[in-house]
Amino acid sequence: MMDSLDYNTIFASKTKQLAVTIIKELSKQPYNEAFSVIRKQIYRSSTSMAANYRAMCRARSKAERFSKISIVIEETDETLFWLEMLEELEYVQKTILTDIKTNTEEILKVTSSYRKMLKE
Repeated sequence: MMDSLDYNTIFASKTKQLAVTIIKELSKQPYNEAFSVIRKQIYRSSTSMAANYRAMCRARSKAERFSKISIVIEETDETLFWLEMLEELEYVQKTILTDIKTNTEEILKVTSSYRKMLKE
């Protein structure tokens, strides 16, 4: 059975890798003013998601952990919002966004469940 340290290490890596993937994929896209605004927002939200998950792993108390995981959820949901905007505006090929959206949704589900568990 995996202990929480292993899980946290794996999941911290997963959130960071998602942010890296978003940056790499969106950096390849041609310049468009409206797209650039969204790209900056999604860079901020995805890197914040990863950084706050990492901070959550080092939380000194249950309250601090709850606070950090709440930020992770908020930033992950925002990332998903911007991905949906890119999809609806057709600025990025749907095939590029599919895996990214799936990974983002998975992180959102897992972190939401974790916060629910912390609340109990």
